[in-house]
Amino acid sequence: MPMRNMIAIFLAIGLSLMCYTKAGHNRYGADISQAMDLIAFNYLEDVDYRGLYEDAMRGMTTGLDPYSSYISPADFVRFQEDIDQEFGGIGILVEFNRESNRLVVMSPMFDTPASRAGVRAGDTIIAIDGRDTSAVSFREAVDLIRGKPGSIVKLTILHAGEQTPIEVEIPRAIIPIESVLGDQRRPDGGWDFHLRDNPRITYVRLINFGENTVRELSQLLQTTKPQALILDLRDNAGGLLDAAVGTCDAFLREGTIVTIRGRDGEVQRKFEADGGALLDEHVPMAVLVNHFSASASEIVAACLQDHQRAKIIGQRTWGKGTVQQVIRIEGGRAALKLTTASYWRPNNHNIHRLSDATDEDEWGVRPDPDFAVELTDEQANEVRQHRRRLDGSTTSNGEHPTTPDDKPSPDEADKPDAKAADPDTDGAQTEERQNDDATDSLGDPQLRRAVEYLQQRLEPAPGPAPNSAPSSS
Repeated sequence: MPMRNMIAIFLAIGLSLMCYTKAGHNRYGADISQAMDLIAFNYLEDVDYRGLYEDAMRGMTTGLDPYSSYISPADFVRFQEDIDQEFGGIGILVEFNRESNRLVVMSPMFDTPASRAGVRAGDTIIAIDGRDTSAVSFREAVDLIRGKPGSIVKLTILHAGEQTPIEVEIPRAIIPIESVLGDQRRPDGGWDFHLRDNPRITYVRLINFGENTVRELSQLLQTTKPQALILDLRDNAGGLLDAAVGTCDAFLREGTIVTIRGRDGEVQRKFEADGGALLDEHVPMAVLVNHFSASASEIVAACLQDHQRAKIIGQRTWGKGTVQQVIRIEGGRAALKLTTASYWRPNNHNIHRLSDATDEDEWGVRPDPDFAVELTDEQANEVRQHRRRLDGSTTSNGEHPTTPDDKPSPDEADKPDAKAADPDTDGAQTEERQNDDATDSLGDPQLRRAVEYLQQRLEPAPGPAPNSAPSSS
């Protein structure tokens, strides 16, 4: 027998042994493949193997826990945009209005293609590139608006209070996603981080923990030099672990921030403060949380509470104390997001709420004694709508956005932008009510409690001594 034939036979045998050994590690692989074949050939309607594969991957991860998932190639791009805090779009915040079954512009972001094209808060988007928005899902509509920077999207919009829609062509661009917000917009589009009615108090909202959060927060603290600080983490569903650690570093000089534990409680990593705090330890601080503060938000709140660096005010947090690792598959085009560890607060308690946990069990982050401020769903919605009106108060036509309510989705509480449309009310209100909201920054009971606490901690504002006669010159 020729030598080359012998070599071919040995190679074939070796390859067969490798395949057999690999299959032995997962004896279900052949069964899954057979099931896909049976479905593809016998199911009533035509199906494709790709769809069956993705459904199988989703099924496997869904059975693990609420935070593990399969990220398909179609979704992976969006997932990466969320982490990177930028995307190709036109610069509008949108919500779904259940009554009209269409997108409504919450606010055009300052100095973006949308704002320059005259898109206003409260505009209804009738069509996107000719496609009726009432005939597509919210996610599909957002995908249609986003696209390659430099390309054009044509929107058919109806301005609030008008009867005839107009068409605008808007060039897409790279839109950075802000994560550090203030009390309200300045005329130049930047944020005013001082409370209008209490300018000695710096107010900072973190709406997610992304790649740019620590940099934005550091710049803010270095330029504003707060006398007292409110850190608002309400409705912040989390994000990157490193961003949460970096946020704690900005306020803490020493001590443990968070500990990561794997299987059987094994300590994988412990994060300690690096000593480079940007806020003086004597500056009083309050942290606002609610039921939808989760994941990275809970790391920050728990750390600052355990080190007695800030008072925690509001409502008990969600209770997500697990860490997800993103593992790329399919040549980097898709990923598995798997729960691989849990995080523990400095006092060695796990924040995670188990499926059978009761209110009496230890989970989440509770407000400090005497600082719990419970809100009804209606009150919470009013606070969110009030915030959105302030956020949109510098749009080109001076109108406030009138949008449905939205709340973070606990099922996706580890994503930087974990907000899910839950539009059960129309946010439209009378002009009189809007004007009242615009001048009442303390229409928020939780914020009011934080202000009361910080005012007690602040030194009296400088001024003439009591009963002193005015001087003349």
